[in-house]
Formats: sequence, structure tokens, C-alpha cells
Amino acid sequence: MSEPILRTHELTKRFGGLVAVDKVSLELHVGEVHAVIGPNGAGKSTLTNLLSGDLPPTSGTVQFENRDIAGLPSDRISRLGVGRSYQKTNIFLPFTVFENCRLAAQSRAPRAWRVWRGAGVFGDTNRQAEAAMEAAGLAHRRERVAATLSHGEQRQLEIAMCLATQPRLLLLDEPLAGMGPHESHRMVDLIRKLSEGHAIMLIEHDMDAVFAVAHKLTVMVNGEVIESGTPETVRASPAVQLAYLGGEDNLHG
Repeated sequence: MSEPILRTHELTKRFGGLVAVDKVSLELHVGEVHAVIGPNGAGKSTLTNLLSGDLPPTSGTVQFENRDIAGLPSDRISRLGVGRSYQKTNIFLPFTVFENCRLAAQSRAPRAWRVWRGAGVFGDTNRQAEAAMEAAGLAHRRERVAATLSHGEQRQLEIAMCLATQPRLLLLDEPLAGMGPHESHRMVDLIRKLSEGHAIMLIEHDMDAVFAVAHKLTVMVNGEVIESGTPETVRASPAVQLAYLGGEDNLHG
């Protein structure tokens, strides 16, 4: 296996007396979906926030492409090649699909002293936006206003906006939340396709989706990792069955 694009070592986040993330060590690889699962309050979203720069760690290390990024602000981490989605869809509802993606692409190509030129004249950002829509399966929705999209398509658009920034690592926080079966299957297919050229860390409660798409799983409870390995390893873990999924029958996604 190739060198990990991101690795953490004993990453920890404390809020006063509460330890939300407790000495978590993991590795993420290009070509792999690494799912982080656990009950509500396990520390999954806090872990994502530490990796994206939305929160600074209390201790421990985060290395992205062999560079220490622990404590860097989120905009700098994003520019290094880390994209993320949020539990709550974060898009510009009055704008079209293309305009949302173009705005994201423009963030990677600041142009000083060109405030009087229309965004449409910059071919490179337009091409990035078009490629992102195509990769996310939204090219046919190019001119649709984001507010008129279905919930699933809005989640796809958020991922398209991430892709427009040309990341190498995607942090996806519950991308299937609130979806019906058809939209969930479409999102699983998209995640599987995107993993071919990206490293993906997936936070998700839908166990059917997790076991359908993940190459590796890390299970967290109360901020700690209780198991990490292949889906088969996690299915067979008595600790996981007892602490999180309530028995082996619930592990068969």
C-alpha cells in the first residue's frame, strides 16, 4: 500500500474536563474509503473538525503529505488539498449549480485588481467548475438554482463544490443523512467513484452504506478508538458488537 496521505498520532481534543477525542491514531490513503463510525457523542465530528482545521487539537499530531498541519486554520488546510462537507448542507441556495461550483473554484485562483471583470471570463475556473459538476453527477443540473434541487442533489452539490477546489483528501460528514434509498444508493456510487482518485474519510450512521463502500473502518466510543481494520475485522469484533452495534446481527449491512 502507498504511503498515507494523512496520518494522526494520539490526536486529542479536550473541552475543559471533557475529552472529546482521546489519543486517536489513524491513516488515510488515496484510493481508500476509511469510515469512522460510532454512536452519537463518540467524537467523530470533532475528529473531522480537527483534521479540517475547524478546531485546534489539545495535543497530538496531524500530518498531511508529510507536513505538520495540526492547529493550522481551516482555509490554509483547505488550500493544501483537504476538502470537507458538513452535517448540514453548506451551499448558496439562490445560485445555480454552476455558480456554486465556480465560486468554489475561484477560491483557488484569487485575482487581485480584477474586481471589475465578470467571473465568466476566467476560463480556468469555469473548466474546474464544469469538471466538478461532471464528477459529482450534476452536469445535467448545471443551470438549476440550488434551492430547487432535491435533498440528495444538494448533498451532491456540496461535494461538487469540494471537488472544484481540487482536493486530494475528502472529509465527508454524514453525506447520506436524510436520504431515501434511491438517493443513498446514488451517493454510495459517487463515493465509490471518487475514492479512485482521492483519500476519503467517511462519517456515517447508515451501516448498509458503510459496509458497501468502506475499505477500512475505525470505531469510536467516548472519544476513543475501540477497533480499526477491515469490515470483516470490525464485524467480528466482540467489543464493537457490544459497545456500538448491539450484537452481530446488526453488523450485516
